[in-house]
Amino acid sequence: VYKDLVLLVQKEKYLSLRQLRSKGEMTFEQDCLVEGGCLGQMHNGTEYKEVRQFQSAHHLVRFYFVTRIYSRYMKSILEDFRHGLKPDLVFVNSCVWDISRYSCSWVDDYKENLHRFFDELREALPEETLVVWNLTMPLGERIKGGFLVPEHKAPQLRYDVIEANFYSGTLADAYGMDVLDLHFQFRFSLHHRMKDGVHWNAVAHRKITSLLLQHAAEAWGVILPCPVTVYGERKSGVTRTCRKIFSTSRIKCGLLLSKLSQGLKFAFFLLFFFGCFDYRPPHRFEPYQEYNYQHVMRSRHARHHYAPYTQHRPFYYGYNGGYY
Repeated sequence: VYKDLVLLVQKEKYLSLRQLRSKGEMTFEQDCLVEGGCLGQMHNGTEYKEVRQFQSAHHLVRFYFVTRIYSRYMKSILEDFRHGLKPDLVFVNSCVWDISRYSCSWVDDYKENLHRFFDELREALPEETLVVWNLTMPLGERIKGGFLVPEHKAPQLRYDVIEANFYSGTLADAYGMDVLDLHFQFRFSLHHRMKDGVHWNAVAHRKITSLLLQHAAEAWGVILPCPVTVYGERKSGVTRTCRKIFSTSRIKCGLLLSKLSQGLKFAFFLLFFFGCFDYRPPHRFEPYQEYNYQHVMRSRHARHHYAPYTQHRPFYYGYNGGYY
């Protein structure tokens, strides 16, 4: 997910298969390895660490690989938030390792660790920071991967993920955080899942990036000229139509960004990707309504986020509606 975000900032490409499979490399698309990875021992154990960072004139994107939602290592990450730069936006998820690597009876430990994490995260971050908890995507019936241990039954893991998603999503919502249900979003996109039953291909990752940024735009009241669209992938890469739209939006967004304040960092990235000004889809984006989607989690809490934009979304729907 981090890699696709970094790639999209700089190029009009999908991730390659080699980029999807590699981990811990010294550099990826002008980013740098800060800690762990190939600087230490490469392994699939629970003590594996990897911290990466990409920085440009307008963006600072940092990635932490975690194997458990609350641990001594997570406490050190929270200390980074307390004493370092304050993030505008935090995307976070931890599930599969939590429920498969530490104990077969994972429910109580996972719930307790979620409580501890959300408590300390809320204390470590300023009120203006937007925190989005991502629910884990669907797993396959047959799972292959170095992170699995023989004690855990692989066929049962996909059902455990659904149960863990319910606990974590409900709790994150109770703590006033946003919840993005990637499990629901990809329930009919299983053909984009890799053969190992866990990971996903480049098209799926571009859709994840689109959903994450669209969610942030919704929360910050940003008007999107058109709904986020992920285009089909050919063997040679993105289609000609996609290239044309990306090129047009890149030029127009570049002109727009040059007029804005240099102080707005991450906000530029949202505008950069969504500026498909010449494209109008054949359908109109409709947010989920209460009476149609009663089992879809959505959250719009009364937060005091700063609004790094001069133009805001019209107030179309009710106070608690409008999230997917």
